[in-house]
Amino acid sequence: MTVFKDGPRTAEYLISEANGHRSRETGALAAGIVGELPPGSVLGKVTVGGAFKLYNPTANDGSEVVARILFEGGGAGDVRTMTARDSEVKASKLTWFAGATANQIATGVAALAALGIIVR
Repeated sequence: MTVFKDGPRTAEYLISEANGHRSRETGALAAGIVGELPPGSVLGKVTVGGAFKLYNPTANDGSEVVARILFEGGGAGDVRTMTARDSEVKASKLTWFAGATANQIATGVAALAALGIIVR
């Protein structure tokens, strides 16, 4: 018998958002991303080129600043929908960079709140 493992689903992290897709924007995922980022990935915006990749406070390319949350999964170069503002999200459904500490996540959560994205 084949067993299927289901990963995070599109927008599974969302509790609520503003009407009329006001919470959403689109953006390109950075070329250097390896594999697929799941929905709920916390993203930073690369300064050169304006693409998005996983937020990492130890980076120095712009992605050290929280910018959005990935609405639907995607890989390098894909243009995807992202949550940019005015929403509530589930903490347990967010994906952070590998090795993120509790303090780094808390800083990221505070940065999301500054964007109007409240983590519950």
